[in-house]
Amino acid sequence: MKVLDPFAGSGTVLIESARIGISSYGCEINFKIEGSQKINSIKCYTTRPDTLFGFSFLAVSVDHPISKYFEKDSKFAQFKKECSKTGTTEESIAQGEKIGFKTKLLAINPLNPKQKVPVYFANFVLMDYGFGAVFGCPAHDQRDLDFALKYDLKVKPVVKPLETDDSFEIKDTAYTGPGKIYNSKFLNDLKVPNESISKTIEILEQKKIGEKKINFRLKDWGVSRQRYWGCPIPIAYNKKNEIVKVPIDKLPIKLPEKIDLNVNGNPLDHQHEWKKIIINGEECTLETDTLDTFVDSSWYFFRFCSPKNNLYGFDVKDINYWMPVDQYIGGVEHAILHLLYSRFFTKALAYKDDNFLTNEPFNGLFTQGMVCHETYKIGNEWISPDEVTSDNGKDFFLKSNLEKKVVVGPSESMSKSKKNTIDPEIMIEKFGADAVRFFILSDSPPEKDVQWSEQGMQASFKFVQKFWNLNSELDKKLNLKISEQNLENKIDIEISTFVNQIIQKITYNLENFHYNVIIANFHEIYNFFSKIINEENLNLKNLKENYINILHSMKPVLPHLISECLENFNVIDIQTWPKIKNEYLDQKSINIVVQINGKKRSVIKCKKDILESDLMTIINDNADLQKYFKEKKIFKKFYIKNKIINLILK
Repeated sequence: MKVLDPFAGSGTVLIESARIGISSYGCEINFKIEGSQKINSIKCYTTRPDTLFGFSFLAVSVDHPISKYFEKDSKFAQFKKECSKTGTTEESIAQGEKIGFKTKLLAINPLNPKQKVPVYFANFVLMDYGFGAVFGCPAHDQRDLDFALKYDLKVKPVVKPLETDDSFEIKDTAYTGPGKIYNSKFLNDLKVPNESISKTIEILEQKKIGEKKINFRLKDWGVSRQRYWGCPIPIAYNKKNEIVKVPIDKLPIKLPEKIDLNVNGNPLDHQHEWKKIIINGEECTLETDTLDTFVDSSWYFFRFCSPKNNLYGFDVKDINYWMPVDQYIGGVEHAILHLLYSRFFTKALAYKDDNFLTNEPFNGLFTQGMVCHETYKIGNEWISPDEVTSDNGKDFFLKSNLEKKVVVGPSESMSKSKKNTIDPEIMIEKFGADAVRFFILSDSPPEKDVQWSEQGMQASFKFVQKFWNLNSELDKKLNLKISEQNLENKIDIEISTFVNQIIQKITYNLENFHYNVIIANFHEIYNFFSKIINEENLNLKNLKENYINILHSMKPVLPHLISECLENFNVIDIQTWPKIKNEYLDQKSINIVVQINGKKRSVIKCKKDILESDLMTIINDNADLQKYFKEKKIFKKFYIKNKIINLILK
């Protein structure tokens, strides 16, 4: 990695690196071309040379060098104009319609010279990757398949799943998974991808018609922005417009606090007094571009390691002790962009520095979903949820003008542009931080999108209140004289068993990011203690010990509520995780859900690890279930041990 001087010129600041971008392992192939005296070959880069026997077309970018031979073709000019309307991002290309311009050129398959396929200009091929040319294998690339189906091109599968025979076919979905090569002569039976790619490249190199390559998609990286918000860049310009470094004694450069943001262009350009700075006795002008916020956010975790270091951003010794971070959790967009930047900064800092031992910033990655909300519009104008009201939940109107009806759109990721955002501070002020956190965790698995709803927030708030009331009742009961009796009766064993098993579940779910399941565990806790509190002859010492352990296990999700609960019991709020007593973990009996045709019909209590045959005996003896069996027979059975059995009746 080579990092060039980021301050090598005025205007937009660039950082350029030979390793910024995406790399891929593949092969360069020269396809011989027929049909033109001027075009003899077209070079192509591919990551899947093992699918060459499924070759049905060659596609090139409209900006490919061969396009100069088609400039006088009016139809090509029109096609090129049409292509310019398509976005150039991978997302827009993937979602957009695939269009092509057929040439009179023919490309020859290097592994099967008798095969000649048409050459197209295509809107989904870009010049900034490879050589601006791709060979199309429709059976094993969805983009290629969409194109082939549109232009009635041959679709020949050459990779089949391991469990299928040679009759495997492709219809409207390309097969991109592992398997074996077939329909490919001397490549047949090679395992995909472990053997097929490397072996095919080896054959191509032996025949001198291909070469193994690692390809990089590289782009210049603009890190500065023409806006107020951002970190000031510590450079200035003298009267000769030469770059001058801002000395350490004049750092940090602080942004002006009183500033008019309603101006054209960069607001800092208009701060004439702020821009003035004396360096070495000479009046200079500060750089008014600021660094994009990701420049700060890409290394903040290093600062956490040395928060009191006033000379430098961090101490390498501290970095080596604390880093890397055990677990990175971020949204989909965050994980893609912020993670990329963070890794780049870390690797740049560690580059050729033997003292810097951290090469990766994070040990683990977990990608959470986006927070979504309905969108609202009046005409072409987006409306904020705070501006909308409804009496019946169906018809929505503008709060400031009830005669104006609001059109409700689909639930989408919250964004400022569509104004479908919820201010978390308002929610926290209204419901409390615990309730907001509880709702976000409860709505769905963390890797899925969260659908924000006022009803869901109300339900979470209600649970927090219910649990506080339960805690107050238990506090009254447990403040009575606590018995010193030993654990003897059935109810005491039941309490200890439940608590230790639920803490085990919570521990597992925390470690595996099953946060929505933890919320379900909390409801179990509430229901159990709501029932148990009314039992007679309780061993209060045992109850208190178990209940406090439960509270400690709930603290990561409801820290404020649980701290108050513990304080009621005069318990020191320690940070240790409750210990699980293994003697209470062995279940002698379990509950198994019985489904009939996919619908829950009963829950049967039986011994742990029960055999399917024994379970069916219990089901057949169950009078409540037998009504579903009238004049029907069991077609199929699906039994998940110790959890569920589903009977398909016909």
